[in-house]
This record gives sequence, structure tokens and C-alpha cells, in this order.
Amino acid sequence: MKKTMSSVAAGLLLIAMGNTVSAEPQIPAAYVAIGDSLAAGQTPNRAIDSGYTDLIAQELTRNQPLAFYSKDLAFPGFTTSDVLKSIESDEAKELLGSANIITMSAGANDLLRLVQANAAEGALSFEEIQADYALNAARENVETILSKLEELAPSADIYVMGYYFAYPHARDSQKQGTAEQLEQLNAILKQEAERAGAIFVDVADRFGEDAVELVPNAGDVHPNIDGYQEMANAFFGHYGEGFQVEDAELPEPAPVSFEEIQQMQEEEADEGEETQLSVSEDASSDDSAAKPSENEELDYLAIRQALPLI
Repeated sequence: MKKTMSSVAAGLLLIAMGNTVSAEPQIPAAYVAIGDSLAAGQTPNRAIDSGYTDLIAQELTRNQPLAFYSKDLAFPGFTTSDVLKSIESDEAKELLGSANIITMSAGANDLLRLVQANAAEGALSFEEIQADYALNAARENVETILSKLEELAPSADIYVMGYYFAYPHARDSQKQGTAEQLEQLNAILKQEAERAGAIFVDVADRFGEDAVELVPNAGDVHPNIDGYQEMANAFFGHYGEGFQVEDAELPEPAPVSFEEIQQMQEEEADEGEETQLSVSEDASSDDSAAKPSENEELDYLAIRQALPLI
């Protein structure tokens, strides 16, 4: 017999926090980050810079061999449905097949796109029924994503990243409902991770509901480098012993705006067309002379569709 939405949500809220689950360090590490803009490293000011995934890769490099690191499968605005599609491409399958560490940030955009936030008034609102449906769809997608990852990356330890409360600037009287929805999302992620044999990384306690110093822009839900440092260190709480991103190790800011990324991609596309044309003109009838483009990267979704989301 099927459970109702409300009973599923209630059951998820009753999941107790278990002991910290850890994995042995992978040497050499082959790290792939997938998911939304937190995995991509989006700043509070609509740019891409060093995020928690970059800090993880940096710390791995300081302490052990790192074979490779990629966040090519991390895209601002991605929902769980988008993440599922992204890992099924041929390029993604090859990348994931070589990984032995995978972090995933997925689920917040399923929910936060339903939240109406008024930064000027510190107000939050959402429709609970819509949120319940979104959370249930996210649960189903996360279950499928983790199943796919087990198939595509059989040698990888998978870390499912939890979410922090994204609206610390809201009035206290406005926070409870949205906070409860994010708690349900974290409970879903934790439950699905445990079912799949993956590791859930809780970050909510490191932020709390008032972390304006970590999420500094009242009109944006993304953390600054200090917030990403907290997320990276939450990961290292499950990975090895003695790994810690210290304040002195934080990189200098080097943000790249979406407009700059778009311009670079357009220039690369133009160069690719010129190269392809040159190859076509110079190539003989031998088909082996024309090779497909290598190291092709997917574009950021946020460039095509402006989404103030994670």
C-alpha cells in the first residue's frame, strides 16, 4: 500500500542521526564533482570561483597524490532531473568510470525554485503541497542517480552533500517553514545515501539558521569562500584523518562572471568552427583525418537560463 506524501515526510523527519560514516582515503585520488552550482563554486555575486569541490581537490593534493579532478559535471541551476541526465552522456560515463571519489550536490533546486523570497522585507513563502511533490520527485531522482553512479563508477566512494539553510537574512518569524522543508530534503538525501551505500555529508549544523557571515548576500543563496570551507571540512570529517582546509590555505578570490564564461565559450566555439573548416578543406578522402573534438565541455545552464538558485 502506498504511503501518503505527509506520512513519507513525517517518517523522514524521524530519521535519527547515526554515527559518522567514513571511507578510507583513495590513493591516488581521482575526484569528480557532480551537481548544482554549489558543486560548480558559484559565488554570492553571480560568478564562478573556488567552491567546496575545489577546496577538497586542493587539500587532497596537499596530502596525497591526486590523479585528476573535474567539476565539468557541475552546473548552476541543475535539479536532480538535470543531474540524472548529465551523468548519462558518453563524456560523463567515461569521466565517472575513471573516478574513485565522487561528491554530489543535488536536490536544493527542486525545492528552492518554489520559495518566494523577498530580501527587502525578509519574507519567505511557498506552497506546501507543491513542496511535498518536489521533495518526492527529488527522492526518486536521487535514488536513480545513486543507482546509476554505482553502475557507472563501480570503484568510487560516493559522498552525498547535504544543504545548509539558505536564507539567514530572513526574519526569524519567516524561517521555520522553509527550514523544515530543507530538513526534509536533508533527511531524504541521508536516507537514500545510506540505502545506496554512499556517505551523507551533513553541513547544516555548520551553518545554522543565522549564518549571515557565510551567506552574505541577502538576495542570493550561495555561500562565500568561508561557507565553502565549512562544506569542504564537513567532507573531510568522513575522509581520512588529519585532512582540514585551514584559513591560511584559502585561495585568493578569482571570480569569473557568467558573462565572461559565455564570451570565452563563444570564442572557443568560433575557434572550433574555424579548425573544423580547416580540417575539412585539408583532409583527404581518408575518414581518419577528421577526428571529433576532444575535451569537449558542457556549457553552464545558468548562462542560458538565469536562475538565482543553487
